[in-house]
Amino acid sequence: MRETYSQPLARDAMAYVLAGGRGSRLKELTDNRAKPAVYFGGKSRIIDFALSNAINSGIRRIGVATQYKAHSLIRHMQRAWNFMRPERNESFDILPASQRVSEDHWYEGTADAVFQNIDIIASYAPKYMVILAGDHIYKMDYELMLRQHVDSGADVTIGCLVVPRMEATGFGVMAVDKTDTITDFIEKPANPPGIPGNEEMALASMGIYVFETKFLFRMLEEDAIDPNSSRDFGNDIIPKIVKNGKAVAHRFTNSCIRAAEEIEEYWRDVGTLDAYFEANLDLTDVVPKLNMYDREWPIWTDQIIAAPAKFVHDEDGRRGMAISSLISQDCIVSGAIAKRSLLFTGVKMGSFSSCEEAVILPYCNIGRGARLSRVILDSGVRIPEGLVVGEDPELDARRFRRSESGVCLITKRMIDQLT
Repeated sequence: MRETYSQPLARDAMAYVLAGGRGSRLKELTDNRAKPAVYFGGKSRIIDFALSNAINSGIRRIGVATQYKAHSLIRHMQRAWNFMRPERNESFDILPASQRVSEDHWYEGTADAVFQNIDIIASYAPKYMVILAGDHIYKMDYELMLRQHVDSGADVTIGCLVVPRMEATGFGVMAVDKTDTITDFIEKPANPPGIPGNEEMALASMGIYVFETKFLFRMLEEDAIDPNSSRDFGNDIIPKIVKNGKAVAHRFTNSCIRAAEEIEEYWRDVGTLDAYFEANLDLTDVVPKLNMYDREWPIWTDQIIAAPAKFVHDEDGRRGMAISSLISQDCIVSGAIAKRSLLFTGVKMGSFSSCEEAVILPYCNIGRGARLSRVILDSGVRIPEGLVVGEDPELDARRFRRSESGVCLITKRMIDQLT
């Protein structure tokens, strides 16, 4: 029989976001910031999606574990997420690796990043723990996953995506029975197991786990004294529970949040330059695959106080305009044109310049007459007058970071080396 709930389970849960990853496949974009701190969607950061999902799901206790080059991430969270109030039984803890367990140990893995802060978690006494990755783009109601966890009597519930089987080789993959009870969990298998009744598809882990807190603590304490453990959920904790307990898969389709016009379940790992570029450009479609305008499930972020965007000049060949683009506040498009592009806060475009399929991070300046196509500009880049990128692949590859699909990442250091 389905359990009835006197109040949302999220009120008894804590969300714990693992945000310490470097994201090395984003190349120079993560030279000075962790992957969860990378800008996305015109005004947000990647981590805002997991945090917004938690808040929108009704979770009011949140912890974020940071490690790699965390300054910009911590600064963003202090500015954007400082509205939680202890007097309302809310909390928001930023938890850098601080050698709490041992003076010579940073976080050694995803499980260790939780274990080292058990005392802080215990002080809030949450009944449930929702463990989240801080580096994916999606909208999801964790309350529905919590309900499945309680109803099924699982020791762990794992969020999962249904993907073509041979596209699952880069994920943790679950073999399940007909009730979605997990019978095996394999990290990055060469030959992923199919889903019963749909063998060409596989269940890939989203890096989202739900536990009862007391059970999780017991597993983490056992793992911490195991000399053979890598201190990782996917490699150690989850396989052990699959073998000795009950692990259940939760399909993203059952808790994905979609506005009326969103036709697909949108989840993206923006871990490569090409994936990051395409996910940003998805937002410029007339009917975007991910609706950032959904006021019923907002993506919270830092609300910078700045002037509105401005478009100036109206002459042939020198007309400030944007087509199928997202233009953020404090941008000035001066006699220039942006097509299918995202201009983040404070971008300035000089006369006769143009950008097409461009992701331009905050406070960039594009000089007069420059032409840019299929580019990512890191924050603060100043493009010289007349520079052309995206028309000569060999020249682009010598000067900038050019991806497999021809997207050029341009940083301040690369521009400095041109002179």
